[in-house]
Amino acid sequence: MKPKILKTEAEYQEALAYLDTLMDAEPGSPEEEELELFSTLVEQYEQAHFPIDLPDPVAAIEFRMDQQGLTRKDLKQFIGSQSKVSEVLNRKRPLSLAMIRALHTGLGIPAEILLQEPGKKLVEPRYDYRRFPFRDMFHAGFFPSNLESLQEAKGMAEELLEDLFSVFRGQQPQPIFPRCSEGQSDEQALIAWQARVMMLAESQNLPAYDSSKISQDFIRDMVQLSYFDQGPLLAKEKLNKRGIPLIILRHLPHTYLDGACFQLPSGRAVIGLTLRHDRLDNFWFTLTHELAHILLHLGSQPLAFFDDTESSLRESCDPQEEEANSLARDMLIPRDYWEQRKEALLNANRAEIHAFAEDLQISPAILAGRIRWESNDYTRFDDLIGRNKVRQLFFG
Repeated sequence: MKPKILKTEAEYQEALAYLDTLMDAEPGSPEEEELELFSTLVEQYEQAHFPIDLPDPVAAIEFRMDQQGLTRKDLKQFIGSQSKVSEVLNRKRPLSLAMIRALHTGLGIPAEILLQEPGKKLVEPRYDYRRFPFRDMFHAGFFPSNLESLQEAKGMAEELLEDLFSVFRGQQPQPIFPRCSEGQSDEQALIAWQARVMMLAESQNLPAYDSSKISQDFIRDMVQLSYFDQGPLLAKEKLNKRGIPLIILRHLPHTYLDGACFQLPSGRAVIGLTLRHDRLDNFWFTLTHELAHILLHLGSQPLAFFDDTESSLRESCDPQEEEANSLARDMLIPRDYWEQRKEALLNANRAEIHAFAEDLQISPAILAGRIRWESNDYTRFDDLIGRNKVRQLFFG
């Protein structure tokens, strides 16, 4: 048989049969050289087509324990508590990446065996859970519900954060963070919040999104829904029918966040609201502000807007935020209507605010909020801004 690279099962079987005829080759003979050559060819074919399974990770750990005379108690430093050691060795708990790193470093067990991936090497973790408000994320349901405790979640933090941030698919939008007077925003917490919103958005089965359907007329129609008691819920439904998820997710500590908008990797626009100020006036302004961003700023470049809407109204901010603020104000109360009746509105009583709201067919909370902001007097009309009226609509 002429030696060659074996490519088919038939060639492999033929080479095996020929190899049998060479097994009695004399040392130093041409047949012995052929034996070595065909043995190599057969081995290459078998490695490619019949790979040997990696040893079982638990078996590898037990082998190393036997080699070094270790007990289960000695494994606590690599795996954690005694109960975790027992669960791992009894194959009731999978190895976490943190355990794998410790076992690889401490006991010298090859990473590919612990990872069960031939040739796989451990790389430095991309996310350190200590940089995130991990406890709050755990209690807010950012991670799978089958985790029994925060301690268990910390033990799997690398996997959990990898899974959470996988939603970006390597296409994380450029964030534009809020400016606020309350303190410095925790940017890592904002990114984690965004990732969770995106995961919730991707789980929804919505119609296709068409950015050309978002116009000033559409935003005005959204504002008109404020006239109804169930307005926020109707707004969510209307957005969903246009392919835009509206996700309500509580803010994380030190984020000072009212709302945000960004795009999924698919290009679908998403709006997230925190309802940290549980008021109708804040809900409608923040929602309209995010819609203004979608109309004016999303699409041409991958951006993510994080908004502290109450502070941004008072403080100088990014020009794009100024544009969104301006458009939102005009969509909520038409500019010419406000200018013509400004003095009357700023001096209106409760009954007159209701009358103006009826004239505009919008919620009186929107007018009351605008008057409070324009007059810089937030003690006025506290009973008209719809305090504690939004969260109960969405969560009962």
